[in-house]
Amino acid sequence: MQALTVTPEGELTFRADGPLGLSAAREKALRLAFGDGLGAGLVHLASAELHGELPLDLGFGREIGRRFLSELCRTGVLSDAPSTLAALVGSAPPIVGGEYLSAATLIHAWRAMGDTATEELAKHDDRVANWVSEKHPSWRSVGRVVFHLAENRGDPAFPFAFLASYVDGVAADGRPLHRPLSQALEVYSDDRDGLLRLLRPLRDAASASAFVADQVDSGAIYHPARWTAGSARAFLSDVPACESAGVVVRIPDWWRAKRRSVQVRGRIGEAPAGGALGVASLLDFRVELTLDGEPLTKAEVDELLEGTKGLRFLRGRWVDADPERLNGLLTHFDQVQEAAERGQFTFAEGMRLLAGIGDESMVADGLDDEDNTAEDWLEFVSGTWLEAQVAKLLAPKSGRAKPGRALRASLRGYQREGVAWLDRLVALGLGGCLADDMGLGKTMQILALLLIVKRRQPGPHMLVVPASLIGNWESEAARFAPSLKVVVAHRSRGTWRAMEADAAGADAVITTYGTLTRTAWLRDRLWGVVVLDEAQAIKNPSARQTRAVKSLQSRARIALTGTPVENRLGDLWSLYDFLMPGLLGSAAEFKAFTRRMATSKNGYAPLRRLIRPYLLRRMKTDPEVAPDLPDKTEVTTFCALSKKQAALYDESVASLARELEEADGMERRGLVLAYLQRFKQICNHPDQWLRADRYKEAESGKWLRLRELCEPIAARQQKVLVFTQFRSLTGPLSRFLASVFERPGLLLHGGTPVRRRSGLVDAFQKPDGPPFFVISLKAGGTGLNLTAATHVVHFDRWWNPAVEAQATDRAYRIGQKRNVLVHKFVCRGTFEERINAMIEEKKALAGKILAGDASKGLTELEGDELLVLLRRDPRGMLVG
Repeated sequence: MQALTVTPEGELTFRADGPLGLSAAREKALRLAFGDGLGAGLVHLASAELHGELPLDLGFGREIGRRFLSELCRTGVLSDAPSTLAALVGSAPPIVGGEYLSAATLIHAWRAMGDTATEELAKHDDRVANWVSEKHPSWRSVGRVVFHLAENRGDPAFPFAFLASYVDGVAADGRPLHRPLSQALEVYSDDRDGLLRLLRPLRDAASASAFVADQVDSGAIYHPARWTAGSARAFLSDVPACESAGVVVRIPDWWRAKRRSVQVRGRIGEAPAGGALGVASLLDFRVELTLDGEPLTKAEVDELLEGTKGLRFLRGRWVDADPERLNGLLTHFDQVQEAAERGQFTFAEGMRLLAGIGDESMVADGLDDEDNTAEDWLEFVSGTWLEAQVAKLLAPKSGRAKPGRALRASLRGYQREGVAWLDRLVALGLGGCLADDMGLGKTMQILALLLIVKRRQPGPHMLVVPASLIGNWESEAARFAPSLKVVVAHRSRGTWRAMEADAAGADAVITTYGTLTRTAWLRDRLWGVVVLDEAQAIKNPSARQTRAVKSLQSRARIALTGTPVENRLGDLWSLYDFLMPGLLGSAAEFKAFTRRMATSKNGYAPLRRLIRPYLLRRMKTDPEVAPDLPDKTEVTTFCALSKKQAALYDESVASLARELEEADGMERRGLVLAYLQRFKQICNHPDQWLRADRYKEAESGKWLRLRELCEPIAARQQKVLVFTQFRSLTGPLSRFLASVFERPGLLLHGGTPVRRRSGLVDAFQKPDGPPFFVISLKAGGTGLNLTAATHVVHFDRWWNPAVEAQATDRAYRIGQKRNVLVHKFVCRGTFEERINAMIEEKKALAGKILAGDASKGLTELEGDELLVLLRRDPRGMLVG
């Protein structure tokens, strides 16, 4: 479990509910530091944990702290966050809440560290040197020694000039006052300690650099000097060592450029791929040597490759050349070019190179390792054709896919963009992950996509969903896309032979992950588009159902999930191994290059670039999405029954039928009311009716559905209210949700003392407060302000719309600045579904029968009418 996360409000926070993966002593110190605030914790990571191995999230925090202390040491004063800090957003590793990370997050963290430094510097007489020295030897005072290297174009024999200076106050115009380092001996003649403090960085630089040591030993460091290109190259190579020692180094901009001026460049996908694109399709590849992006002539290439390592003056500027390295890289990528000419260079390989991930064969050939990185010497660019294709995927707003009148609904703007993006992927034969927030209509976008694809590519297409969601997909398809011929492939729907025959003429086949593992004909045929709902179900690559899903044959693949998979490396690989096999390499290759990225200067930016075209994630808070959304969205969440629930339900219906024959009057009303409570309890969980206290998850369809619903809520760090009319159910629900969120939540029922309620509300409303609140409907239906929640679950139904609306309004009320999604749980094929249909579709009839409390109206129905309403539909889905 990650400790350092980003909240939906965009703030970095430390939440250590579980072990941190450190030794007991380190963990205790870290908790104490963050106990003093975010700033203190980040500074602790960049000092006490400066060289230790850390999990990804804490390593990211250390990098933020390291940059803060670096800036403080460089300037000697507390300052505003530098603009370069924003680059950390793009290179951040996968962490929980990474989707909320922004430059504002880092600025807030920077200010928190500034507050910590201000408070602690007061204990050190505001001496930065003393404070950072105490934190860690690596941050001890670096003085104000500055090395200057500049070009000296007027002297071809000595084309560079060098000067060492120190800062001696500030000039009238506000600029630092530099004096030649030689003057320090005179100025500090009476202050030996001050001289030692000033020259300490110089001594450390000499210890780290043989070149600087020679300059110090000879005394040349104290005087201006003219240098040859060879001397300048030797010094430039040791610049990192000098800066690490605390010396400020000023050198020509061309040396600090992000990329070498001379590079091996590969151009990928200049010409269209043959046939549909697809992850395994073949691309062309061309390799060349460039200077500042412009190809070199053959004569210039020969001159560079035949010379010696060092600085060369080429095309009017100095460039750094390493003939041995360039020869090795050119030879390697000449072989890639030859493979492409033989039809052996795939789209997946090309996209990895373009993202900056490279390939493991370079490591095997010694061309790319920690000490000999090839990253700066390489550049890969998209050819004209490939660039156009990828640009379309990165700009979903440019799409114009229209499902037409076959879709019985109006798509919102962002949904139209999502459908266009999906359609473009399918047309190219690629895979993609639609990772929209819960409630943004992923189901509707897939139905629209299937209607569009149906016009140009016959089915059948496949939808693989959790068993509890088959009912939802069926009802949504029937309601919004009735022209789609949908077949359900599940053991509860008849014989396999009949289903296989029906599937041949279907537009879409809906099946479950479990069914897929047991049914060969589903895995053996070629499908058009395969869609995985709740795609986090295949996050474990060794699981049987994951292997079954990945064995499917299809022209395109789509995954739907509300969980930000890009923040979990293992889940990410397994998902993309299905969507785009080969894009992330094998599991071993993926592990190897993520390990290299952890120490790379670009962090995980290459991985994010690689998956970006095939991942579309919109959040309710996005400026483009929020205006399209209603403030409150209510959805019916269908749940299946377990076998045990179904047996108890059928038994209860038969028992009621027998007892009704002998009951009348008030006795009959009481009997019906008692049985209605029994049916509600059975639909919730068998143990509620049986008065047991085991509450096994697999024995309740609602329990299973609640997990599926809350896992992405937990991953998004959002909050949920769960209402039940049964006080006895609040405890089991709270214990179950604690296992889902991996954190305890809150509980409120009629037995909760009134004096405790305000404390519970205050705790829930805090940004880092408990993630869920289980409330009995009568106890919490009014009087509570719980706007921290963005989800409301009615676990069992009161069947009085006014009462349920009052409960919902605990979250959806004045002060709520986010959209609220209301989930009303209904067991498929039971009286819950029929009463829900009466309320939703027949408002007038519902008003007569269900006025006030539904149970009172139901007691007045005739025996046959009542039993028809209560009997379970045997065609309903069962789970477990």
